[in-house]
Amino acid sequence: MESKLQELTNKLYNEGVEKANEEASRIKSEAQQEAERTRKNAQQQADQIIQQAKQQAEDIKKNMRSEIDLAAKQTLREVKKQVTEMITASVINQPVENAMEDTDFVKKIIETIVQNWNPQSQEPVDLSVTLPAKMQGDLKDYLENQAAKQLNAGITVDVSDRMKGGFSIGPADGSYKISFSEEDFDNFFKSYLRPRTVEMLFEEGDQNKGQ
Repeated sequence: MESKLQELTNKLYNEGVEKANEEASRIKSEAQQEAERTRKNAQQQADQIIQQAKQQAEDIKKNMRSEIDLAAKQTLREVKKQVTEMITASVINQPVENAMEDTDFVKKIIETIVQNWNPQSQEPVDLSVTLPAKMQGDLKDYLENQAAKQLNAGITVDVSDRMKGGFSIGPADGSYKISFSEEDFDNFFKSYLRPRTVEMLFEEGDQNKGQ
């Protein structure tokens, strides 16, 4: 009887130990699996963070490169503009100033304008011309008398101390004036020459840049 009891006790003990070992193995296995999942998740998150950081760095680099390129282009355009202005000013300003002080040149322009003021009608026109004060001695009498008769027009001449060169012209009633001042001619010639000047100045450089 005692031996059977001992045998039963040993059997129960062994079964308990076996079950405990199995449970311990199961828990250990699950813990290892969970640890592996945690490690993989952590690795994935770390890889994702690194990838995002690389992408952000690349975006910042591209943006900086774009801003630098834009600034360089804007600077180049401004330099081209300044150089063009300097050259056109040196080429144009003095010749225009000289032309606007040439009374014969101004006479021809005014005569041409008066002749073409109203080409569809033979009726005389009444016009008002404003001249710089420095030119009134040469032109005022000529325009109001000789030119008026030749051109079949009534011409009244006023003078302005503020006008440096050139003239303005319009109907005698003063409803409007058309300006042909030195500044107007200066701007006209600059706008006419500037595109070609830019082309000549920078065409070769742009071609070299593209090679």
